[in-house]
Amino acid sequence: MTKCTQRIEALLRPEVRALSAYHVPDSKGFIKLDAMENPYGWPKDTVDLWLEQLRGAEPNRYPDPVCAALKAALKAANGIPQGAELLLGNGSDEIIQILLMALRPGGTVMAPEPTFVMYRQISLSLGLPFIGVPLRAEDFSLDIEQFCAAIERHQPSIIFLAYPNNPTGNLFDPSVIERILALAPGLVVVDEAYAPYAGASFMGQVGGHEHLLVMRTLSKLGLAGLRLGFMAGPPEWIAEFDKVRLPYNINVLTRISAEFALARHEVFAAQVEDILRDRCTLMAELKTIDAIQVYESRANFILLRLLRHDATAVFAALKAAGVLIKNLHPNGGLLAQCLRVTVGTPPENRRFLAAFRQALEELS
Repeated sequence: MTKCTQRIEALLRPEVRALSAYHVPDSKGFIKLDAMENPYGWPKDTVDLWLEQLRGAEPNRYPDPVCAALKAALKAANGIPQGAELLLGNGSDEIIQILLMALRPGGTVMAPEPTFVMYRQISLSLGLPFIGVPLRAEDFSLDIEQFCAAIERHQPSIIFLAYPNNPTGNLFDPSVIERILALAPGLVVVDEAYAPYAGASFMGQVGGHEHLLVMRTLSKLGLAGLRLGFMAGPPEWIAEFDKVRLPYNINVLTRISAEFALARHEVFAAQVEDILRDRCTLMAELKTIDAIQVYESRANFILLRLLRHDATAVFAALKAAGVLIKNLHPNGGLLAQCLRVTVGTPPENRRFLAAFRQALEELS
């Protein structure tokens, strides 16, 4: 054991050393269908106007610490109820971290699984107990009796519910979520990262439940590079979490760019309609392949399970063909032999389908 290793062992918490870093693969040169991004860029005239807007930025000054105009634009664009307040974050990941950092030591975190990995990852990095409650194997729905029993047993400080869920793509029954809200002793955070594609939301109920918080991000809408997430909730809760937020966490380029983009709602609304159409087409094509099980999706990605092939081998064949998707098989459990593909542009989807069919044929 080296001196450096000895010092690491002496100084760092065991739960941190036990974690694996969140791995993002190099996507250069690939058709990138692994990260649930909007595949459509901005029109040239919009880019020209945006660049002109950025001329007013002052990178030599600290950013606006309050971002009042940006918050007002987010409230208007997202139908946030009157009286609710917003917490802004460097992506929704930072908001999850802020929420968990504010909990009392030992506070328990709960979520159905499989779900967004950062709920577990950040909880464990902070030394907080994490309880994952398995979804139903047949359709990834919430087993409400099992979930309620887990709430009664563990009395969680906070429950995360991704709506729609990632990586499964489904919406949980809203009546089930209402039951969880009625029983939960602590906070319930509904994570609506994929709200533009879902056609369903709990945002209108913010304020109706004093312990309900709704989290969203601009990443899936088409602004992933800006890293801007936000959470809506009662002012009393937001004021407490704002104490944990680091100052100047929203940089000046993100603020100006987000305000600019939110004022051009029609550009992104048209792109969402295209992605919804492309999702329908891609889903229909995948359902013609009898060697896979395709799960219905209310997000901008589709989960599929290989019935007669090895997921890792198919993933590798797609990568060799220049198409990058997400291999979920290493997660094990309910995601064994599963792959997740982001809905791309029509040409990208056709390239994926051709490479996917060829991989299945060659590996048969």
